[in-house]
This record gives sequence, structure tokens and C-alpha cells, in this order.
Amino acid sequence: MSDYDSGDDLLADINIDGLVATSKRARSNDEDDYQQSEQKQVCKRIKVKDNDVHHEARAHQILKDRFGFDDFRHEQRSAIQSILRGENTLVIFPTGAGKSLCYQIPAIAFEQLDAESGDGRPDGSGITIVVSPLIALMKDQVDSLKRKGISAECMDSTKTYEQQQETKRALREGRLRLLYCAPERLNNEGFVESMKYVPGGIRLIAVDEAHCISEWGHSFRPDYLKVARFAEEIKAERVICLTATATPRVADDVCKAFNIKESNVYRTSPYRPNLQLLAESMKTKQDKYPRLFEFLRMYRGSTLVYVTLQKQAEVLADDLQAQGFNAVAFHAGLGSEEKAKIQDEFMASEIPIVVATIAFGMGIDKPDIRNIIHFDLSSTVEEYSQQIGRAGRDGLESHCMFYICPEDFYLRENFARGDLPSRDSLRGLLKEVFNQEVIDIARGEGFKINHYQLSQDYDIRPSPLNILLATLELRFGLFRAVTPEYSSYKYEATNKYGYFTKIEKTRAGRAIFNNAKKAVKLYDIDVTATARDLGMPRNDIVRRLNELNDIGALVLKVSGVQNKYRVLKPLPQTDEEIDDLVDKLYADMESREIDALNRVQQVADLITGSKCFAHALADHFGMGLPDGKTSCGHCTYCLTGKPIVLPPKPHRPVDISGINKILDACDVRDDPRFLARVAFGIKSPRVTRLKLDKIQEFASLEDHDFDSLLKEFTRACDAVAREPNVQREPLVKRESNSARGSATKRGRDAKRGSSSSGHGSYNQRGSYNGRGSYGSFSRGGSYRK
Repeated sequence: MSDYDSGDDLLADINIDGLVATSKRARSNDEDDYQQSEQKQVCKRIKVKDNDVHHEARAHQILKDRFGFDDFRHEQRSAIQSILRGENTLVIFPTGAGKSLCYQIPAIAFEQLDAESGDGRPDGSGITIVVSPLIALMKDQVDSLKRKGISAECMDSTKTYEQQQETKRALREGRLRLLYCAPERLNNEGFVESMKYVPGGIRLIAVDEAHCISEWGHSFRPDYLKVARFAEEIKAERVICLTATATPRVADDVCKAFNIKESNVYRTSPYRPNLQLLAESMKTKQDKYPRLFEFLRMYRGSTLVYVTLQKQAEVLADDLQAQGFNAVAFHAGLGSEEKAKIQDEFMASEIPIVVATIAFGMGIDKPDIRNIIHFDLSSTVEEYSQQIGRAGRDGLESHCMFYICPEDFYLRENFARGDLPSRDSLRGLLKEVFNQEVIDIARGEGFKINHYQLSQDYDIRPSPLNILLATLELRFGLFRAVTPEYSSYKYEATNKYGYFTKIEKTRAGRAIFNNAKKAVKLYDIDVTATARDLGMPRNDIVRRLNELNDIGALVLKVSGVQNKYRVLKPLPQTDEEIDDLVDKLYADMESREIDALNRVQQVADLITGSKCFAHALADHFGMGLPDGKTSCGHCTYCLTGKPIVLPPKPHRPVDISGINKILDACDVRDDPRFLARVAFGIKSPRVTRLKLDKIQEFASLEDHDFDSLLKEFTRACDAVAREPNVQREPLVKRESNSARGSATKRGRDAKRGSSSSGHGSYNQRGSYNGRGSYGSFSRGGSYRK
């Protein structure tokens, strides 16, 4: 099964009437206000009686009895008191400072405080919903809570159908205190509707990694923008947002989204006196290796070495092994069992050194990590702070080394430059999404699009595509994402299959067995068509497929997520309306690119600045060092009194022969940014589809200035566009439609004129005379300067 939270898994078919009957709590205005585009006050608060002394005593008792701690740390007590008073709250604690207790203790305390105050609810004391982006982290917390006797569940699509049913029963019966889910779950209409009728109501929503809400956060996730709307719709009593990495600007965004008063923002400084922040600069990346080996021989103990690329993690781990170190690589490309094995062995100190990408570390609570090494340049100061925060949680001296050289910036620029689509890509995307069939849909009705297909057809990476669609939904209010579904259902018959075909009694089961078509190995059933032809709910068939999978009659294989949207207002139709949207979206995405590049520079400025590292880090988050200090006394700057000097990046004039080789190897002339990406070594859906990442010229100019490359390729493409006899043809038709179907059902608006206003394709070449003008482009020519 997919990890995607589609409407065909948990709670898509929830019995709302049953939940309404179970819940005795009166509610009003339960219908979703789909036409609202601006946030109202997030939640109507239902406060427990104000008695801070009693609340504190109860919270402290839970801390000792359930979690085994004698006292609260830092601002934990104040944050918990704020929540128990019914206030929306923001918690900004550094990594490892105990943020999770700030919502786990209130989740347990509600029931006890209700009973003691005489305000007990006849239908139960409600639940706390925890929104978190990482399934593995959610599962770890749920397992830990269960071992402490606390009723908690994780709602994700890795659960079997029977496990899903048990979670639903526990919800209906009011047996859960905490329910964890991913932010993508909030697109599931069944889930959102069911939360309105949970017995006892939603006492608290905890938003983990809350910096993801802010467009200026270092790991912005569009689905997080919908959490505030979700809290309002389900009438949550209060919200707590938690993060380790919120700058003042990000904190302000979070407070505005959830109506949090400044007095309910609780911060603790990221400063850790036991961490020695060190840095060294080199001329080349190759110079880092002997310094790393020397460091590891000097400072023993559990060590994390952070790199950027998966392949680099493996190569560096091999190099360390060749030097006699016991090291392994960890990255997202490893299998789940192998990753779990490495994590367990590292936690048990059986493996002392892990060379990892950012995929390693979230949820790793090992107290005695002695060394954190950044072999590559971090993408943001927030990422750097989060990663060094994993060292020395036992309070003992630990070392954080940062190696930096001019070459590091090429790779980081590669990542930053990869997300900005061309204007033509944006225009083609919007015309595809807002095709004639979609435009003709009445407000309140829905349409489907395939995100993967759109990404491939219009050369837009998945992450920026999600941001673009979320912007159309949340900023412009054009539509609303609703429960997605799978488009393909296949299954493999087991040795029990024949038996179940004979004894099946349900109508849905008979529909499956009678309508599934067998290919070579797998059966294929068109769920939508079968449901339509038999006049039965689609979810009945999906539910029975899941049940048959769980009892071993078949092995279900689903694929092809179809994202669904409900139209909220009239959609853009004319060229002018489309172009206006393109301008706004492009400006927004362009600012994101600039911001990503600036974030990388902020990391370099922190390391090379004339300031104590610890003080500069605290200053980045709007805080200072304790007791008004301006230096830690033991970072590289404090020890030497001198800033780290980064050798200047050598100036490289544009390699015209390299430009020519790119143009000779690649026929594309409709997108200069695309050509610059090929030269710079930036992968994209179109680069991969055309297999240009396999050619020798790919990344051949990665040490060049990207803007200079873009300027040269723009000249080449502009010259082709001026050719009078060039046949223009849309990119999607030329490169995609012959092999695949459209990302949406086809339909074009006659008001827009020719559909060729998308990508043009010019299989022509030419030469540049070096005097500011171009000669003619002819097949087989090259680009000269």
C-alpha cells in the first residue's frame, strides 16, 4: 500500500451518522464553509476553570508518575499552564529540550481536571490531535506512550484495514487520548468530518514542526497552511505549535495563523554551553578528507557526519572504513529494514560513526552523541542548529565541526536553482488545470488532476508543484483540495482466492470477483466503472478489497493517486487572466529561489563572521546568550579571535566551447533555464525524461555562475525564436502525449486562442558572431562567441 493518505484508505468511508449518535456534545455550524478564503479566529476556546496552582500540581504529578521526571525544564511548566488555561500557545525550544511533553501532559490532564472540577463530560474528555510530518517519528512516540499506559494511536496508511477499523472504533468510543496524523490527512474529507463528532470534542491540536507553516520557514510544507483552517472547522478548543527553529519572522507567521498572543510564546535559547562550535576553511573539497580523519582520531565517541548527497554518504563511509574507522552510510535510498538496523546499532553504540544525509537524526534521542560534523555546507542556519542540537544531550562536552570551501556553494546553488519553473511551464500548467471541462464545472463540484503527470509534462518538480497548487487554493481561493483516491487497483490471487470466490456473500465482494480481469499474473479491476455500472458506492468496493487483502484472499496493489479539488469560485478563462496568474505565481516562486540562495549565504556568514558562533546562532533566532554574554569562550572565533577566512571563489569566464557542446547535445530551444540547468547539473522531470542527465555534458559547467549561463542560453533561444520558418509545437504534445495521456481530461477554451502559446520547440541550431548579433540557425551548427 502507498504511504499517501488517499480517500481510499483510513476513514474515507467513515459512518458520520454513527459518530453523531455517539457524541452527545452539541455543535452548530458543522458544515464546511468552502467559500471562505480568509482565516477566522482559529478556535472557540472552552477553558477549564482558572486555577493555575491546581493545574501545576496535577501536571507535575503526571510528569513524575507517567514520564519519570522530577521537575520541568526551562519553559515547559509555563507552556503547559498556558494550554491548561485554554490559550493558543507557541513553543520554541531547541532540539532535545522536551517539546513533546508540552502537549502530552495536557492530553492526559484534561480528563483528570474535568473530573476534579466537576466539569466532567458525559460523553468523554475528548482527544488531542498531533499533526506531525514524519510517520516514523509518530510511531516512535505512540509506542512510547503505550508503554506508559497512555492510549494513543497513529493514523497513517501503513496500517492494515483491521488496524484502521480498530482506530475508528476507539475514536467512536472515546478511548483515545492522543491521535497522531500527517498534515496531508487534512485533505481527507471523511477524516475532517469525523473529527467534528469525536466524543468529548477536540481538546487540543498540537502542531509539531510548526515552522513548516511559514512560507519563510526553512522547510515550508503547503499542507501545513491548512492546519489552521482544520482547527477552526472541527472547533478545536486550543492549539499548541511547536518548533526548534523559528526565526522572529517565522514565529510571527505562526502567531498570526493561530491567533497566538505574544504573551503565550515561550522560547528558550538555542545556546548549549557544552557544545564547542568549531570550523575550518579549505581551498578545495579534497582538502577536507585528511582534516576529517585527523579530527575523528582526536575526538572519539558516537559521531554523525552530515553530507548532502546519497552517493557522497556511501563514498565517504567507504573512505572512512579504508582509514580504519567503523563507519556506515545512511540515506533515504536505503531499505526500511536496513535503515532500522543502522539506527538500532548506532543507538546501542555498536556503530560509532554514521555518514548521513538529512534523512538521519529526526527522532534520534541518543544522549551521548559526542561529535557532529558538517562535511558539506548546510542549506540553512536552522538546519545547522537542528543538527548540532543532537550532540551532547547528556550535558557532557561535545564537538561540532564545520568544514567549508568555495566548491560547497556550487552544490547548494544547484538545489536552490532547481525549483523555479519557466513562465511557459507555468502557463502550460494553468491551461492544463483550467481546461474547458474544468471551467464548465459548477461551483461546489469537483475535478481530478494527476500531480505526477503535471510534474512530468510541465517540467516542475513535485515540491514546487505542490506549492503552486496550494497557492491557487489558499491565496487565490479558486478551489479546495479534497479526498484523493487511487486510480489503479490490481491484485495477486493467493492460494485462498478460489475458496473465497465460492463463499463470498457481500455484494461488493461479488462485484470484485465478477468484474476483475486477469492479465498474466495480476487481476485488474476498474473500481470506478464497476461501482457506476452496478449503482453502488465506490467505497464499498474499496473497503471490501482491503478486507480481502487483510484476510489473505489476495495481495492488493494500488497506484496512480488522483488528486481531487472542489471548485470554489469562477476560474480563469482568458489569456489575460491566465497571464496575470502566471506573473503573480512566477514572482512568488522567483522570490523563493532568491530566499533559498540567501539562506545558504546566511550559513556562510555565520561561519565566517567576526562574531562568536554561539552568539551569532542565538542572534539569528532573535535571542541572546544567557546573562547578557556576547561570547561563549570556546568556539573557533572565541579561541582564535579571528574570523574563518574563506578562499575567494575563482572567477570563471563563460566557457563558450562548453555552451556549444550543450547546444549540440540538446535540441531544446524553448527554455533557456532548462539548458542552464543541464549545464549546471540540475535534474528536473524533463531532464530525466530526455535522459540528459546521462550525457557527458550534463553538469559540465557546474563551476560557472548560473546567471551567466542563463544569459548565454537566453541569447541562443531568442535567436531561434526570431527564425521565420520555425514550426512551433507545444512541449506536452511533442514530448509527452505520444507516450502518455493527459494530466487532466483534455479541453481547451476557445477564448484563449491557439494552444501553442505553451512551449515552443525548435530543432534548429545556429552560431553567434561575437559582435552582439546572431547569424542564422541551421541544423548541425553550433553556438560561438
